Amino acid sequence: MKKVKVFYMEGCPHCRRAFKILDELKANNPEYAKIHMEYIDENKDVKAANAHDYYYVPTFYVDEVKLHEGVPTVEKIERVLKEAIK
Repeated sequence: MKKVKVFYMEGCPHCRRAFKILDELKANNPEYAKIHMEYIDENKDVKAANAHDYYYVPTFYVDEVKLHEGVPTVEKIERVLKEAIK
C-alpha cells in the first residue's frame, strides 16, 4: 500500500468532516482500514507543512502526490483511499 499524509488544522470544520467520512468509509470497507495514514497538524508541525505545496486543509497526499485539497466529499476522500490501495 502507498503512504498517505493528511494535513489538517485543529478546529477546522472541513477537517472534522473529512475525518468523519474516513471513519465511515473504513467501517464499510475493511481494505481501507488497513491503510496507514500519517496525520499532520500544520500548526504543530510547521516544518512538514511548509515542505508541501498546499493552501487549504484538509489536504491528502498519496506517495507525495497531492490528491485532494479543501472541502471534502465522500467521492473525493474515497478516491484518495482507492489510490492508496492500488
